[in-house]
Amino acid sequence: MSWTQPPPPRAPGVPMERLRYPPTHWIPANAANYTVSTRPSAHPVEFVVVHVTQETFPDARRIFQNPRSKVSAHYMVASADGYIGQFVREKDIAWHAGNWRYNTRSIGIEHEGWIDRPEYFTDALYRASARLTAAVCDRYGIPVTRGRIIGHSEVPGATHTDPGPHWDWDRYLDLVTGS
Repeated sequence: MSWTQPPPPRAPGVPMERLRYPPTHWIPANAANYTVSTRPSAHPVEFVVVHVTQETFPDARRIFQNPRSKVSAHYMVASADGYIGQFVREKDIAWHAGNWRYNTRSIGIEHEGWIDRPEYFTDALYRASARLTAAVCDRYGIPVTRGRIIGHSEVPGATHTDPGPHWDWDRYLDLVTGS
């Protein structure tokens, strides 16, 4: 396991465990599928966008690595064990939201599975993703609210319906906040 980014500095009163990024593995997306940037200086990072792949992890990985697909996400979480792959560095702009303004201002996290198959939303997936989201929010000062941690379907102009009706937002936000 390797850290792709160092954890942010500890803020007073914030437990160290919450600040740590979970272990992630670098699996680069094809450079044709994202925009190199210098975030957060070029664009503030203000949102986390939650996605569901509608694919298996290996198939989604192949899509991110196909230069013709024109799509990527910063991270993807595996269903069975919570394994996290990082495909685009946070400083760069992943093409995940279908809305350029949101792409420039968000971190995209894909989750292996299908919106109509809740068995993919495992405890391991929720816990790993929530820990990642908590660390992202801490790093950029993103409030842990439903207004800032949003589903792909909530991006203005979205044509996608993920994460879908089986995504447990209450549970997820409780895990992100450590409740």
